[in-house]
Formats: sequence, C-alpha cells, structure tokens
Amino acid sequence: MKIISWNVNGIRAIVKKDFFESIAKMKADVLCLQETKAQDEEVAEVLSPLDRYQIHYNSADKKGYSGTAVLSKMAPIKMTDDMGIDDHDSEGRIQCAEYENFYLVNVYVPNSGQQLDRLDYRKQWDSDFLKYLKNLEKTKAVITCGDFNVAHRPIDLKNDKANYNKTAGYTQIEIDGMDNFVNSGFVDSYRHLHPDTVAYTYWSYRFKARERNTGWRIDYFLVSPVLVDKIKSVTIFSEVLGSDHCPIGLEIDL
Repeated sequence: MKIISWNVNGIRAIVKKDFFESIAKMKADVLCLQETKAQDEEVAEVLSPLDRYQIHYNSADKKGYSGTAVLSKMAPIKMTDDMGIDDHDSEGRIQCAEYENFYLVNVYVPNSGQQLDRLDYRKQWDSDFLKYLKNLEKTKAVITCGDFNVAHRPIDLKNDKANYNKTAGYTQIEIDGMDNFVNSGFVDSYRHLHPDTVAYTYWSYRFKARERNTGWRIDYFLVSPVLVDKIKSVTIFSEVLGSDHCPIGLEIDL
C-alpha cells in the first residue's frame, strides 16, 4: 500500500498548479490532504476528476480555513471525523479511516500562532490527540500522517538555534508534545529509516526559502510499533511544487 500525505495550502489554488499531474505520478492508494481551506461541497467539486478514489472530507466551520480530505481507492470499513472533544472539533483537523488491519488517521495539527498565542491550546491538543490515538491502538494498529506543525529535532529545521522557543513549530512545549508521541511507542517512520538525513517538507514563501532550502520537516508518518517491520520506504517528494509543503509517501506491506 502506498499512502501519500500532503498539506496543499488551499485545494482550490493547488489544482491550478499541476496538482493532478503530481498525484498521477505518485500513484497513491490513499491520499491524505491537509489545509484544504474549503467547504465540503467545494472540495468535492474541485477533486471530482479523481474519480478512481472515494473522497471523504472534513471541513472547518470557518470558511477558507483548515480542513482535511482522505481519498482512498479501497473503500474504508468506516470513516469518522474529529476527536469527540468540542474544543477541538470545529476546525476539520482529523479524519480516521478504518481498514481491515489498521486505522489511518489524517491530521492537521494546530499551529501555535505567530505570537505563540495558541501555544497553551496546542499543548492541550497534543495531549488529547495522543489519548485519541492510543485509544484507537487498543483495537488495531495505527498509522497517523499529516502536518504536525513541529520540527522534532535540530536536524529537522535549517536554523534551529535562531528559532528555538521563539517560533511556532520549534518551542520546547511542541517538542515535548512530539516526544510524548514517540515515547508512547509511535515511530517516526522517516527518521527510523533515515536517522541522519537532512530533509525538509515545508518552506516559507518568504525570503526565497525553498530556493535556498531553508526548510523544516514538520510532516510525518507516525506508526504503531507492530507495523515498523512492514515499512518498505518513506519518501519526501521535495521536488513536487504547488504548496509551501511537499508531499510525503509511505509504502508499507499491509
């Protein structure tokens, strides 16, 4: 099975930028999108050319904000949205596709904000999301993918010292949140296979960041320990344009 995860930074914008050609080349069995920035009916209309996939979407109550979509060639047993916690469930950030042997969770983790004004909320989100995943894991193995909005280690961003505890995505609170996922057993699949590789998945649109490769690795596939030996590859498609994030891919025997 090949799963692709991609923060598209606006589904209506990216389809004007070779999006469908990129999807065709990557040949995903399941495609998890984050930050669709559109309502359900708009996502359905824009993605209608991908008629080989079943399309499921979870849009934010607020128009033009957040939102996720899962496109799957195989019909999931069940699709559910959100955590079941009112404080977290209005922004379209979580989808869970249940398959025979595992759960696939598509997530767009909240950004802590330019002024770190949402950092306390983010801390609570991380705690609640981990509990949600561990509860799923009691039944079946879990793969969760998406934009986690955190660079876990100094290797995962270009300017670690300049950003530490100053910039959303690299505060100690957010790092601790990712530590908690890993310490609970979830495996950062890319780092497991590529422990010393410098690779990024996000580049700011400012300061020619992508051209200069001044990036961050904030998009992940986290997997339950029982699935680690089944992983064939994890790929960062840094050459694929269209968003300020690039797609990432997981190939796994399931």
